[in-house]
Amino acid sequence: MNRTITIGTRGSDLALWQANYVKDKLAEINVKAELKIIKTQGDSILNLRLDKLEGKGFFTKELEEHLLEGSVDLAVHSHKDLPTKNPEGLIIAAVSTREDPSELILILKDCVDSSKKLSVKHNGTVGTSSNRRQSQLFAVRPDLEFQNLRGNVPTRIQKLRDEDYDAIIIAKAGVSRLNIDLSEFYVEEIEPTAELVPSPAQGVLAIQIRENDQELFDVLQHIHNSEVAAQIAVERKVLNLFDGGCHMPLGCYCEKEDDLFHVWTTKSKDAEEFPDRLYISSQTTEGLAELIVSKFDVEKRKMPKKVFISRELSEHSYFRKSLDKHTIEVEARSLIRTVPTIHKLDSYIFRNVDWIFFSSKNGIEYFFALEPILPKDLKFGVVGRGSEEALKQLGKVVSFVGESIDTTEIAEEFAVIANGQSILFPSAKDSLRTIQKAMSAETTILDLTVYETILEEGVSQSFADVLVFTSPSNVDAYFANNLLDPGQKVVAIGKSTGKKFDEMNVNYILPSSPDEIGLAEVVFGIDI
Repeated sequence: MNRTITIGTRGSDLALWQANYVKDKLAEINVKAELKIIKTQGDSILNLRLDKLEGKGFFTKELEEHLLEGSVDLAVHSHKDLPTKNPEGLIIAAVSTREDPSELILILKDCVDSSKKLSVKHNGTVGTSSNRRQSQLFAVRPDLEFQNLRGNVPTRIQKLRDEDYDAIIIAKAGVSRLNIDLSEFYVEEIEPTAELVPSPAQGVLAIQIRENDQELFDVLQHIHNSEVAAQIAVERKVLNLFDGGCHMPLGCYCEKEDDLFHVWTTKSKDAEEFPDRLYISSQTTEGLAELIVSKFDVEKRKMPKKVFISRELSEHSYFRKSLDKHTIEVEARSLIRTVPTIHKLDSYIFRNVDWIFFSSKNGIEYFFALEPILPKDLKFGVVGRGSEEALKQLGKVVSFVGESIDTTEIAEEFAVIANGQSILFPSAKDSLRTIQKAMSAETTILDLTVYETILEEGVSQSFADVLVFTSPSNVDAYFANNLLDPGQKVVAIGKSTGKKFDEMNVNYILPSSPDEIGLAEVVFGIDI
């Protein structure tokens, strides 16, 4: 291409980074480009929440107008800011690779409470203008107060520095791209499948051109990421089918792994409503967005009337609240009981120990009931966010969290960072020792049996529409006396529990994560 391409961009640091990123990509294929800075409505109006601005595309409209007029050849957008439909005459010609779509909570260090979920102090003030973020965070931390936060990334961080808030939430992608030093804050990262599902196409750049510029379109295919395009097409179609804009409390994230598309979606009516969450996997994207949207039409679906779960639930339980929202009856009862196996710890056991690894909340409870005096430099590893939360409530910082439903995968991940060190495993009598078996021969393994699981006898049958089992022991206890009724659906919290049903030749559903949010996601998607 002989012509020099004019790139239209907003003037913020992040927008300029994005435009220069595309300019550099074009330079790699010997295409010259220059930047033209354009001010948008979103840059001019900083005193209103995003959902109060008129219409859609308030960060993109002016760029698109310049494209249509021909004063620029190409516009670079944060894809999540774009309306789902292009103005007539414009197309998205290419998308970038995806920056990590996680969210960051930045907390003033004197406002940190590590015993709380997400580490913000009780009744803390959190800055965000996103209904999506507020809805999801309010579901897990109803004590928090949310206040409007606008401005570019450095401006938002400065407002936190000025102590206008106790904490703020920002996308990790912007911080990474600008290489911002956050060492003065306590930073907690929330992965896109955890408490905060990101905006559709978060972390992706969209390159927009005139539809009739075939020459530029062909050139841009050399920097286009087709795999990312297929994934965000699902997210963007969900947004389009909901007819949602930036103000809708909607999160959607799609990733491809092992030839399957995995999609997490969250939606609520407004920032204060408890959100519905859904997890679906599929071999194809065809019809996937339509299926997702249909699951949120709860008026037309036949949802379960009653759900059994094999553990006790508090009234503040996320899983319970997700079912209460739809007046689904919850039958929560554990089918096992646990008893301690030791009552005293010798302090020598911690000599030269680098890690303590917990496979369950029971292990944490019984270990700390022994009142251990621990070295300060010990690191903690856990299976699941539930165990992470239990440790946080004890004021412990967790260095490794295995979030897969497959303990073998968690073992492989942990082995990468802990092989060759000394690891203490407080666990149950006759535990499977999956983590221990994955460690190298150079690793020092210290097994410490702190409790024993006893199955309840004569467990009564549940006639709930859905049966959720939270451990292999609970499966053994229930099916010692009972059979499945026709039509009952079964959920297994993880693959170890699922293996029990494999042995029984019973179909079951697995969540994406072995915790209450993961269970809520799969149960919400079940039709009876």
